[in-house]
Amino acid sequence: MAKAKYKFDQDTLTYRKVEYSFWGKILRFVPVLGLSLLIAIGMLILFSTIVDSPKERKLERELNYALLQMEMMNKNLDEVESVLTSMQDRDDNIYRALFNAEPLAESIRKAGYGGSNRYDKLKGYDNSELVISTSMRLDQIMKSMVIQSQSYDEIVEMAKTKEKMLSHIPAIQPVSNKDLKRIASGFGWRTHPIYKIRKFHYGVDFTANTGTHIYATGAGKVIKIKKSRLGYGKQVVIDHGFGYETLYAHLNEFKVKRGDVVKRGDVIGTVGNSGGSTAPHLHYEVLLNGKKINPKYYFIQDLNPLEYDKMIELCQKGGQSFD
Repeated sequence: MAKAKYKFDQDTLTYRKVEYSFWGKILRFVPVLGLSLLIAIGMLILFSTIVDSPKERKLERELNYALLQMEMMNKNLDEVESVLTSMQDRDDNIYRALFNAEPLAESIRKAGYGGSNRYDKLKGYDNSELVISTSMRLDQIMKSMVIQSQSYDEIVEMAKTKEKMLSHIPAIQPVSNKDLKRIASGFGWRTHPIYKIRKFHYGVDFTANTGTHIYATGAGKVIKIKKSRLGYGKQVVIDHGFGYETLYAHLNEFKVKRGDVVKRGDVIGTVGNSGGSTAPHLHYEVLLNGKKINPKYYFIQDLNPLEYDKMIELCQKGGQSFD
């Protein structure tokens, strides 16, 4: 109950109780009501600024959960990338090497995904950078996995033709050991027998008597028969497929003609001294995808381990070539 208010009356020198009319009572509480309203509004603003509403707290929890999920996804992507890198390494250095296939170019494996504006719709948010980087990683991994799957499909096809490939790849000596006098010169820098200068020798020279049989080192098709008084003299080139070709030079006579299909071990000619040769021998070359490579790695099927080691040693010796 509100306390009564008294006012001193100077005429009667007494206190008398102050009586308010209805509107007076209303006007009396207006300042108090206004102040209370201002305080309430201020506290509401302060409360809403500092303390989140239930809806805001729910949205914040959902956002934090989404960010946590994004971080976990990036950790999983790290593991996927590691496994994918291992698969790519085995593909290039084991599976493709086994079938003498070129590794996939890095430009193919790391090709971009989509256009430059692919991620524009993800921009403009507080966590846009994280979302865009994660999306880019995921897209790149998906593309790399598709490329790797296609590469494995190629490996499967290679495996299906492995038997044919193994019969075509050069794998024996072109001159039999029983007919061979020695390996005169191997692959590398040698002294030219005529010009007496250092020159790279791109094959292996097998010395043998004139007329000694020369054998096809792998199955294939004769694509070149050439006669010349200079250079390689009488020569035969066989295309074995799978990127391989072999060249047999300084022959005495041909036993095949252009277009003939031969098997490994078929006689294709005889040892001679034609062209720019200083003694009867066979100059033998192996080419892979148009590049001349050391033939010493392609005799293993014809030799036991001791003979192969001996042949490698002879091929590495320097000195003068016969052509």
